[in-house]
Amino acid sequence: MAETIFQKIINKEIPADIVYESENVLAFRDINPKAPVHVLIIPKIEIPTVREIIGSEHAALLGEMYDAANQIAIDEGISDDGFRLVFNCGDNGGQEVYHIHMHLLGGRQMKWPPG
Repeated sequence: MAETIFQKIINKEIPADIVYESENVLAFRDINPKAPVHVLIIPKIEIPTVREIIGSEHAALLGEMYDAANQIAIDEGISDDGFRLVFNCGDNGGQEVYHIHMHLLGGRQMKWPPG
């Protein structure tokens, strides 16, 4: 499988507005934001889709991604007003980059249904 743009961001081969980084997780602002706060939270290991992470071996990694989302929401000042976390899976689910990523969206009223 070809290296994704997210792997290039992890490798610091292309720039990104990084807002959070740990040993296992990286988060950066979306270049095409859908809300005033739109951050992508990715694992530093390449997993193409959510379908491939169903299992206990990635439970800690997913937990760390959610912990990162909560910390970023606090840092961005949106934790009290609320925010949305989204994983897109597959073409019909809206996934454009095949490296799992969580969208953190906030800073405005979220609508339902989302799309």
